[in-house]
Amino acid sequence: MKLGIYGYGNIGKGVELACSQNKDVELVGIFTRRNKEEVKSLLGTKVYSVNELNEFKDKIDILAICGGSATELPKMTVDLAKDFNVIDTFDTHANIPEHFKNVDKAAKDNGHIAMISCGWDPGMFSINRLYANALLPNGKDYTFWGKGISQGHSDAIRRIKGVVDAKQYTVPVKEVVNKVLNGETPELTTRDKHIRECYVVIENDADKVRIENEIKSMPNYFADYETIVNFVSIEELREKHSGMPHAGFVIRSGNTGINNENKHIISYNLKLDSNPEFTAMAVIAFARALYREKMNGTVGCLTVFDIRPRDIIDLPYDELLKHML
Repeated sequence: MKLGIYGYGNIGKGVELACSQNKDVELVGIFTRRNKEEVKSLLGTKVYSVNELNEFKDKIDILAICGGSATELPKMTVDLAKDFNVIDTFDTHANIPEHFKNVDKAAKDNGHIAMISCGWDPGMFSINRLYANALLPNGKDYTFWGKGISQGHSDAIRRIKGVVDAKQYTVPVKEVVNKVLNGETPELTTRDKHIRECYVVIENDADKVRIENEIKSMPNYFADYETIVNFVSIEELREKHSGMPHAGFVIRSGNTGINNENKHIISYNLKLDSNPEFTAMAVIAFARALYREKMNGTVGCLTVFDIRPRDIIDLPYDELLKHML
């Protein structure tokens, strides 16, 4: 599979590293909107300007689009799906149906295949929710994120006028997590489950009150949560918040039996040193499956729900039967 990377931020760098661990992937190049002469790739991959992308229409099987969900991917993925087979990491859950519809039309109209919302949530957590609901139809879902850096939320803050840089931690409320893991099934609002801690560097003359209000009132990101905004220096941000860790749980609690007397809990959790690098590994695994679907003539937009598990891994089927089934 010949892969291209569009955008060279944290996810783009992660995809470059992920390619080096997958022998069946050939990385064609990195395409940047910045001055390509100023972009140095981690592993020496050739860097091109996005203006050169059209020269690679017949040289790239799958284009990994590594932009931000807040403002970039809704337009970027749709536009690029007209000329390439694409995969993205769109993670604004509330807007996934609309994004899917737009990308699906662009891909089908131009005979291409696409996948959106590939990562760990949405992505791996989505698959777990589906399986858990199938196994325990009489039950409740709970998803907790963190503690860790949210790339999408951090990016959303950085796009506010007057913000120089920012990191946002998603923090699950421990008492609530413990209740669910103990088999309780409380009714929870979004605000009950998580706290959002923001560390924000602003320009010297920026209005702190305006910026804090814009963060706390941002729909789909902060408006529904208890949000704490901390203004810090660039030195403090770099010293104390330079990593990209994350974690999370997806839990389903359900019952079986004549009188629902037997309780069952399905829990899937992740603890990540590098959110973007793990997300990128998911991108490569599902790009592999997308490439296989492309070879079978599939067009239009897919999600992780549409993919056979056997197609995301670079192993023969008999090896899967022998060692994994």
